[in-house]
Amino acid sequence: MNLRLRKAVPDDIPRLKEVIEASVRGLQARDYSPAQIEGALASVYGVDSQLIADGTYFAVEAGEPGTKESAIVACGGWSKRKTLYGGDQFSGREDSLLDPSRDAAKIRAFFVHPDWARRGIGTMILEACEKAAIAAGFTRLEMGATLSGVPFYRAMGYAEVEKQWAPLGNGESLPIVKMAKEI
Repeated sequence: MNLRLRKAVPDDIPRLKEVIEASVRGLQARDYSPAQIEGALASVYGVDSQLIADGTYFAVEAGEPGTKESAIVACGGWSKRKTLYGGDQFSGREDSLLDPSRDAAKIRAFFVHPDWARRGIGTMILEACEKAAIAAGFTRLEMGATLSGVPFYRAMGYAEVEKQWAPLGNGESLPIVKMAKEI
């Protein structure tokens, strides 16, 4: 398995959207209802172009780079901005910058294509995010984890802080868990 972690670029957005949709439909169906999944895809989940512009969003490619057989199979990132979760279409965004001396960097938008799940790809992305956040001066990390992601993040040293509910455009709400870690 030839995997390559790299920073995502704007040209990746169409494939990132495909990976996000496949990940949500394939890996979150045990934790969320069909209405929650559809509502989340329409109003919360999605590409956050600010992360790409900031150079803090990663894509993982499988296959030989530059060939037809190479494809993005996962994505995820971290942020130095206040938004805890949500793609470009999410109305609850707050893009002001965080202060590393007092704020926690945000772990954001992790999605793995179901065909590539449980192969260490999420760990690869998370370790790159933690390393980059440390290099930027942060000593704490936090996230809004999906119910499906909580066991993974717990295994990676994150602790549950509080349960939250993300309002969805279709009238549903999505339970998430705010988690944190000292680094």
